[in-house]
Amino acid sequence: MSDDSRGFFFVFQPRVGEPVKEITIWFNGGPGCSSLEGFFQENGRIQWSWGQYSPQINPYSWVNLTNMLWVEYPVGVGFSPGNATAIDEEEPAAEFVQFFKNFQNIFNISNHNIYVTGESYAGRYVPYVANAMLDQNDTKHFNVSGALVYDPCIGSFEYANAISVYPFIEQYNNILGFNKSFVSLLAQRDKQCGYAQFRQDYMHFPPNGTQPPLYLNTTADPDCDLWDAVYDNAYGVNPCFNVYEPNLQCPLLSDPLGFPSDLIYSYPGLPPYFNRTDVKKAMHAPLTTDWELCTGPVFVADGGPEGYGDLSPDPLQGVLPRVIEATNRVLISNGALDLEVLTNGTMLAIQNMTWHGKLGFQTAPATPIVIKIPDIQYADVFVSSGFDGLDAYQGVMGVQHYERGLMWAETYLSGHMQPQFQPRSSFRHLQWLLGRIDAL
Repeated sequence: MSDDSRGFFFVFQPRVGEPVKEITIWFNGGPGCSSLEGFFQENGRIQWSWGQYSPQINPYSWVNLTNMLWVEYPVGVGFSPGNATAIDEEEPAAEFVQFFKNFQNIFNISNHNIYVTGESYAGRYVPYVANAMLDQNDTKHFNVSGALVYDPCIGSFEYANAISVYPFIEQYNNILGFNKSFVSLLAQRDKQCGYAQFRQDYMHFPPNGTQPPLYLNTTADPDCDLWDAVYDNAYGVNPCFNVYEPNLQCPLLSDPLGFPSDLIYSYPGLPPYFNRTDVKKAMHAPLTTDWELCTGPVFVADGGPEGYGDLSPDPLQGVLPRVIEATNRVLISNGALDLEVLTNGTMLAIQNMTWHGKLGFQTAPATPIVIKIPDIQYADVFVSSGFDGLDAYQGVMGVQHYERGLMWAETYLSGHMQPQFQPRSSFRHLQWLLGRIDAL
């Protein structure tokens, strides 16, 4: 960047095994959460996740397939220096383009295929960054070859959660445990608030038209704030409820990164791992920075869509279709158990997006994702289950669908952080993104 007071902190790990001329970039979301979470608990070489007593080698690390670059993004997140000034996605994306070209020049990297990936609010970061790279018209440094977003904040995702939460409860109440009277109340409000009718009208393959703007006045009519009602009442059933992985039960799992909520507890008396002085020194991180997993705000506009201070148009309106049409290699995936960003909400968003001249998917996703463990061998290593007779087959782990350059993957038994909760499935997703396999 031209301003020395601003920058991006990053971790780069080259592929384990034969070199490849590609770089896969990873962003966490928030907005305001550090991508060192992805590096340390999801798809990095070393994994120290919730409930683990100590770090271990991650057998499904993405570095077993590709060169990985985790970037704390935007400016002001984690160790990335500078004050938040952005009112939209364009400013941090432009700063990232400068950073990434400097990164390549310093390390003498060029003519690599570039894949941009991330999760949650990075569902906005990824398409805007990829679009800014495409704008450079420079395949030597910005040869965008594909993109991947997990459980993404696309479409009117908060409204889509309200529209989609009752069917989720109906399907998964066996793990949530709400009583019959509460479920009946949700069903009644789902109809009264028009959510059931909205799904009936617009969850179609192919779509039967563009969805109307969603202006759900849950402030004036709090009975229609169904998602918050589910969230609040879930703690009454399960005091250890976790919106990111609702099938977790007590006790609360420990987290070396100090997740900033009551969902996970930090190790007593210890700072978050990346705020330790010895760790900062080992990572060449600034010793004076007080690292936190999530900070904010990172956008400073007054209000903005969803109240995050981010005034950019939804990615569905332009930048995401452009990335799909430029690469024909984009994967959107949702964890079936994710209650933070609901799978049906993400699908409603896709059905309201036009790419390659058509609106939404023309056919409903139905092809199973079947994972046979030997399919994901890497670097001459086979990961055994440890149980006789169970090494050859994991089973049906989701549903896939590909149309016009876009791959959809619903991941069974996974919550929000898919590389953390279902790493074998995520490894398969990356294989497809990189062109190693033709289907999931």
